Amino acid sequence: REVLIFCFNMKKSAAEAHRILSNTYGETAISERTCREWFQRFKNGDFDVEDRHSGEREKVFEDAELEALLDCFSIAAIRL
Repeated sequence: REVLIFCFNMKKSAAEAHRILSNTYGETAISERTCREWFQRFKNGDFDVEDRHSGEREKVFEDAELEALLDCFSIAAIRL
């Protein structure tokens, strides 16, 4: 997301940003539509790139090992 802000500030279009990401990350890059959605937020002055809370109740785990494993999967998904 920060890379998208960088591209936006460099006066790149959403399509150009998508091309840059696709050339770098291949099939794992976000879609052009997602780039356009982020660019629209930036145009509206919304530069918050943090995950937004979905309103769902936070999951609570009693088993520390299970919670640690799920955290690892969450981190891996974010990196993709």
